[in-house]
Amino acid sequence: MDILVIAAHPDDEVLGVGGTIAKHSADGDIVHLLIVTDGSTSQYKGDPNLKKIISEKKNETQKCAEILGISTIDYGSLPDMKLDTISHVDINSCIENTIKKYKPEIVYSHFYGDINKDHRCVSESTLVAVRPVVGQCVKKVYLYRTPSSTEWNVKNASNYFSANRYVDISGFVDIKNRAIRCYTTELREFPHPRSLEAIKIIDKAAGTEIGVSAAEEFVIVREIN
Repeated sequence: MDILVIAAHPDDEVLGVGGTIAKHSADGDIVHLLIVTDGSTSQYKGDPNLKKIISEKKNETQKCAEILGISTIDYGSLPDMKLDTISHVDINSCIENTIKKYKPEIVYSHFYGDINKDHRCVSESTLVAVRPVVGQCVKKVYLYRTPSSTEWNVKNASNYFSANRYVDISGFVDIKNRAIRCYTTELREFPHPRSLEAIKIIDKAAGTEIGVSAAEEFVIVREIN
């Protein structure tokens, strides 16, 4: 079975879906990854080493993918932190073309209520790309939480991440932690949500909700069985 994980930036995939990706890979599924932006043009704007930074980010993503068992990586190369200034059609096309290329049965994407605008744009475009029209290959669509983005928005009915799907990642915690360490520039010190300790706590907390030692949470958009 083919799986597509869609991430706005390098590291979003492991923060939100790392354990689940490793589990899919262990089960024999083929996992594809789409990184929609370059993850650097705004963060390092004006830096004379920008091209080198983008290349290093891709190397980090590749190392992370090898640990998690991701089969392919595609890059949309759109400017990070600027997706709200880009035509919605262009983001749609980036995702639609990747879906046409791999024909995944399952798609994971960002939660629509994240504080990060890039995440919201990717989430909206994902929902366009996976519309249940005749011939649609995608049968299951799940939205994941991203530490330091999902929980930082205003908690109201439209933005609150109310998980209704859990994946037991108890056997894949160490793999996820090793993969996260590949993104050396993105890790922070505890108690920041993107610290190794905080990520472990988040996964443990999700696990306690379903009686396991660690889990990742998702919002179900659609399941066709």
